[in-house]
Amino acid sequence: MAFARTAPLRNELRKALPERPFSVRFWDGTELPSTSSSTNGDGPRFTVRSPAAVGHALRAPGQLGVGRAYVTGDLEVDDIDAVMRMLDEWKPPPIDGAAKGKLALAALAANGLALPPSPPRAELRPQGTRRSKERDARSVRHHYDLPPEFFALFLDESMTYSCAIWKYGAETLEQAQEQKLELVCTKLGLKEGERVLDIGCGWGSFATHAATRHGVNVVGITLSEPQARVARQRAIDAGVGDEVEIRVMDYRDAAAVAGEPFDAIASIGMVEHVGGENIDLYAEQLAGLLPSGGRLLNHGIARLRHTDPEAGPFSERYVFPDADPLHLSRVTLALERAGFEPTLAEGFRADYAETLRHWARRLDENLDRAIELAGPERVRVWRLYLRAARNGFENGFTSIFQVTAQRA
Repeated sequence: MAFARTAPLRNELRKALPERPFSVRFWDGTELPSTSSSTNGDGPRFTVRSPAAVGHALRAPGQLGVGRAYVTGDLEVDDIDAVMRMLDEWKPPPIDGAAKGKLALAALAANGLALPPSPPRAELRPQGTRRSKERDARSVRHHYDLPPEFFALFLDESMTYSCAIWKYGAETLEQAQEQKLELVCTKLGLKEGERVLDIGCGWGSFATHAATRHGVNVVGITLSEPQARVARQRAIDAGVGDEVEIRVMDYRDAAAVAGEPFDAIASIGMVEHVGGENIDLYAEQLAGLLPSGGRLLNHGIARLRHTDPEAGPFSERYVFPDADPLHLSRVTLALERAGFEPTLAEGFRADYAETLRHWARRLDENLDRAIELAGPERVRVWRLYLRAARNGFENGFTSIFQVTAQRA
């Protein structure tokens, strides 16, 4: 771009970050070297491929602007895992107002005579009333309405998109996911002929497993029509098409399919989308679908430390819009208020970290096909998301819990 100059930006970055465990290479061939002397080398390298990367940072300073530059490919990194480690270990020095002003001026010089670029196409800015059915549907579909073949590149054969269970001896992702599905059935104590509701049924892995292995009738609900189509076909292929019914609907409308009460409810990987505003309503809705003695298993991500901030704007715009993992204590409080008696809570933090490690590796092994199916922007998002999520489980930002409860 015309009149774009990197020297002022390199100089101001050097002053603001005198110790930096990473290097930055610019589009004109110049470089800001790492000052690291660790045994792990010089740390990750960031490649700023065009002034547009600086333009994104100018338009939205902080995490969102850097994220936009990464999603478009104007900013590349050679090792995402190394970036995750760096963010955990490196504490950048505080930058005062005067230094921030000089950095902004230097960034303007690097941007040249150009207007800031538009946000990437993969970005979703949630609109409408927060936690409304319409907004929740748009947010969920933004994440899930990619071709099912894309998810099949990194999920196991059952297309289970939630934490696998490794700690009971599984050696492969397929084994670990089957153990998880069977563990849910066992904890719910499913009996042949019972009626089960699967909230957030995804591509139907639990519904099909429960119907084929335990002889139950399952109603699965999802907000994603592509997921529902796949789930219905998988049930038919498994010979349980008459025992599995899949509907596209919000959990707040589940009473419309209830008819008679359900004997048990499985909610796997769905509560994260409910949020603090609706967690009590969620618990009340579930309680209203069960008779006295009815069983519930709620499987969901939870935040651990009460002092940590919520997820930043990158996740909000690109990964899980409006997602809000709550603390376990808040979930169990809602269940108790709704008339449930919690009977068991089991954590699987290490299991989810291992699951995400397998997913990230499998996606990397199929990058060319992934780009064909989802496009380069969405693939960049997913490569980063899978690693960032794994890092959250490894460093104790998040965990995942299965809570079983009985309706009073």
